[in-house]
Amino acid sequence: MNGRILARNSVLNLAAQVTPLVVAVVAIPPLMRGLGVERFGILTLAWAAIGYFSLFEFGLARALTQAVAQRLGKGDGEDLPAVAWTALLMMLCLGVVGAVVLASLTPLLVTRVLNVPPELRQEAMQAFYILAASLPLVLMSAGLRGVLEAHQHFGVVAALRIPVAVLMFLGPVAVLPFSRSLVPAVSLLALARLISWAGHLAFCIRRYEFLRQGLVIRRDAIVPLLRFGGWATVSNVVSPMMDFLDRFLIGALLPLAAVAHYVTPYELIVKVLIIPNAILGAMFPAFASTYLTDRTRMARLYERSIRVVILVTFPLVLVGIALAHEGLQLWVGSVLPRESTLVLQWLAVGVFINGIAQAPFAALQGAGRPDLIAKLHVLELPLYGAGIFLLVRELGLPGVAIAWTLRVSFDTIGLIVISRKWLGIGVGSVRAGSAVVGAMLAAYGAVTIPDSAVTRAAIVVALLVVFLPFGWLALLTHGERLALLVWVRGQRRVSPSGEGAA
Repeated sequence: MNGRILARNSVLNLAAQVTPLVVAVVAIPPLMRGLGVERFGILTLAWAAIGYFSLFEFGLARALTQAVAQRLGKGDGEDLPAVAWTALLMMLCLGVVGAVVLASLTPLLVTRVLNVPPELRQEAMQAFYILAASLPLVLMSAGLRGVLEAHQHFGVVAALRIPVAVLMFLGPVAVLPFSRSLVPAVSLLALARLISWAGHLAFCIRRYEFLRQGLVIRRDAIVPLLRFGGWATVSNVVSPMMDFLDRFLIGALLPLAAVAHYVTPYELIVKVLIIPNAILGAMFPAFASTYLTDRTRMARLYERSIRVVILVTFPLVLVGIALAHEGLQLWVGSVLPRESTLVLQWLAVGVFINGIAQAPFAALQGAGRPDLIAKLHVLELPLYGAGIFLLVRELGLPGVAIAWTLRVSFDTIGLIVISRKWLGIGVGSVRAGSAVVGAMLAAYGAVTIPDSAVTRAAIVVALLVVFLPFGWLALLTHGERLALLVWVRGQRRVSPSGEGAA
């Protein structure tokens, strides 16, 4: 698989993840005004609930992607129908179980847990029941998307995800002129899920012959899928716990307002991780398909992933650290204290380091070892909690950000070491790589020193003048530079209408 295909897949994957964020920015203000604060709050909880209850797929979508990609890499498709249909039907059954659980919990959630006002309770319960009914479709769509990604059909994935994501946010906006009720708004969300499922199923059935061989279930395929999915689920549960642990501890140890002072810069800077996530999301099936058949190729993909992540994220994080105070003021005004700037700067360093961790994370999952990742995450959880408790008492709110950065640094080093030991892949010279990352961290520190925003901006420009040629010559190979130049020249020969220039 050539680098151009992987680069294209990464861009498509990024577009599919960024589009919902852009649409949300446009849709949320009119939704808040039209629905009112209380109804909008219930709608956001509905979005969160359907995302949280997606954990009922128990990592089977990722397991299916890994299993299909690995068999495609070996050229062994004999049991693909059994593996694919077994996983998809398991996800359908788990979706039904999740729907029953969510529907059963809905009265308790609405009346006791969420404290929904009495006049909105019936409306809220109907909305949650509708979402519960759509859960089997959500899980099965995730499985079908896994089949598409295993075949590197990220263009189809993007074409199916983007319109549905747009409908998820703009659908409720379109209902506002006719009704302020949550029921039609949530019904459109369920309709979007139905359209997504139908589109995924139609394309997969038409494109992949092995899915047209009839429903085949094999008991011996269940255990490997559940083993992979189970360990992946451990990470999927523990990681969000670590993401929310800091907020709960801030609320317990500091004034409640400190939660907003921390979460606001966190939500701003963590969006940078969309880029490495998109790159490694495209690389994951490539890792799975090459692990058993071409370990050298896998090692090259692994090293390339880290180099590209560093090349793309370093400038973004540098700007974020240098202009943290000004960026927060531009976004939310002067409502945040000065320590929120320190929070953003420390978190930005952690985001850069965490971006690097996505490569060994995807490689280990591609090799079928999510258990090693899960065990590392379980180890991190109590250490992270203790770190927050100690640092927040000494340093206040910035101590929480420092604890987060230390935790993701530990995670990154651990994943790299585990990948080297269990998969036999590394990142070239450890000494040289450490020196490069160390120099970049020093650059991050340098831009925080001046008080003047103009001076900090000038330092950023100077550092980028040095970094860009370094990145071109040191972080890209000769073949990658040549391929990029060929691509740019090709784009220049294309007219705005998409036809070749005369």
